[in-house]
Amino acid sequence: MLPISFEFYPPKTDEQRTQFDRTVRKLKGLAPQFMSVTFGAGGSTLSQTPETVQRLRDTHGMAGVPHLTCVGGSREEIRTLLGQYRTLGCDRIVALRGDLPSGMARSGDLRYANELVAFIRAEHGGHFHIEVAAYPETHPQAEDALADLRRFKAKLDAGANSAITQYFYNADAYFRFVDDARALGVDAPIVPGIMPITNFTQLRRFSEGCGAEIPRWVQQRARAFGDDAEALREFAADVVAGLCQRLIAGGAPALHFYTLNLAKPALTVLQRLG
Repeated sequence: MLPISFEFYPPKTDEQRTQFDRTVRKLKGLAPQFMSVTFGAGGSTLSQTPETVQRLRDTHGMAGVPHLTCVGGSREEIRTLLGQYRTLGCDRIVALRGDLPSGMARSGDLRYANELVAFIRAEHGGHFHIEVAAYPETHPQAEDALADLRRFKAKLDAGANSAITQYFYNADAYFRFVDDARALGVDAPIVPGIMPITNFTQLRRFSEGCGAEIPRWVQQRARAFGDDAEALREFAADVVAGLCQRLIAGGAPALHFYTLNLAKPALTVLQRLG
């Protein structure tokens, strides 16, 4: 089995923390390479992300990996967070541009992810393994696919070690993206991001915002199940497991699962993979 990793969002309430702990306990038995923790738009989880990383490490004995965005933050705020993560024992970080929240006028001192990567390297040398984002189906704000690829390469040129993709359901899009990146001289691992399907309505909303395409045949089959929730869950797990099988067979270096702080969807897919 390939290396796997899981992504969580920081819990904010006692109920969410209980759910988070339950999910981590169920998934840590799969020996993931790491568990990452997202960072809210404009730093809206400024305290929760470090607290959750520390909870993963102290309570669960897991390698907690923080996401760090630069939009909306100053160099000093980013410098403080990096120092905090290093003190916690973190040696890996996911460096992202992030999105500016509605109503926030200030974009921050660093505008793009490649600038954030360069800043981390300037501050901490080679201490952190830096992951960046990749978009097999093109970032929704990119001028075109080629411009998006060039921006991706700029992040690797700035010092990133590897990449995790936005989720997708078309394996060919991933393989083409990897081929195109290699043609530009990128040789870093590009890990596919996997989103288990739990709720098609929610998935459509997510996908509209991030530019991920849900294949028409998947949507049509899902509608055909109507109110048969169990059959729909089985179909969704088969779709994602089939995608993972193609990715593994095609040489993907690892699999990164977006959990939405739930254990069962990822576990179901991984059980199908053996």
